[in-house]
Amino acid sequence: MQQRKIGESNVPAIGLGCMNLSHAYGEAADEATGTALLNKAFELGVRHFDTAALYGFGANEKLVGKAIRDLRPEIFLASKCGMAGVDGKRVIDGRPATLARTVEQSLANLQTDYIDLYYLHRWDKAVPIEDSVGALSRMVEQGKIGAIGLSEVSAATLRTAHAVHPIAAVQTEYSLWTRNAEIAVLEASRELGAAFVAFSPLARGFLSGAVGNVALLAENDIRRNMPRFQEPNFSANMRLYQKFSTLAGQAGCTPGQLALYWLLQRGEHVIPIPGTRSIAHLRENLAAATLQVEPALLEAASTLVNQATVQGPRYAAATQAEIDTEEFA
Repeated sequence: MQQRKIGESNVPAIGLGCMNLSHAYGEAADEATGTALLNKAFELGVRHFDTAALYGFGANEKLVGKAIRDLRPEIFLASKCGMAGVDGKRVIDGRPATLARTVEQSLANLQTDYIDLYYLHRWDKAVPIEDSVGALSRMVEQGKIGAIGLSEVSAATLRTAHAVHPIAAVQTEYSLWTRNAEIAVLEASRELGAAFVAFSPLARGFLSGAVGNVALLAENDIRRNMPRFQEPNFSANMRLYQKFSTLAGQAGCTPGQLALYWLLQRGEHVIPIPGTRSIAHLRENLAAATLQVEPALLEAASTLVNQATVQGPRYAAATQAEIDTEEFA
């Protein structure tokens, strides 16, 4: 697979988001299923594995750590702090002392003595970003982490943080149907030499055709509470998907592959990290890096699915208030 850079490290152009093995989309995968998926990903060329303290409230880090323990020297391992499970609830806490405790737990969960890339998962707006990044910079000095990342931040926050310590990567939702990054942070990350790691590049499964009926989702699936998956938005968005699927057929690939290939063309610093529990879907996703799609078809996809045509905001109001990314007027 073609290589792209995160800090001083080369990684394949498509990484693996590990969240959905343990978190957010119904019941967690059992250990055998999760381990098999992670090992197959490595066999197929994935080297960039992305987890977080939040996912499964530590369970995902433990799963990843156990699965890749013997492969660790060949893995680019990313995790996140600043948002974790406390007494069964999701809590955003960017205080330096909290981050220092979290990294120790992450290192233990991951069965490693260093993490290649450690993100501030959310900016805790009660704590100056300089203080949180300062705490992460001390982890770099101590050899506990290799590089610092930020997740769901604005270009202004990125620049402020970068003045404290170089930021190696920004991770934000980015796909055909979520274009907020294009307002400012996509270009800001390129200017500063930071990789742009795109989470939910398949629109939480929507652009791969994995969500044909919201009623079939598990009761605890987070998509049930997202406006784009609620009526009347969902039906309108499904009409877009049907047209998008036709475009993919014209391109000679699956809809999910077209969505990933589109992202790969948005800049040499863009690195999608699709997640899956299916080895078949894993193979499909990784094959997107080898596609060749006519520019006219890519432009047609971009015109069809974008912030002006997709119905509904990406988050409910309470969740939107927690993040720092720019919003379209």
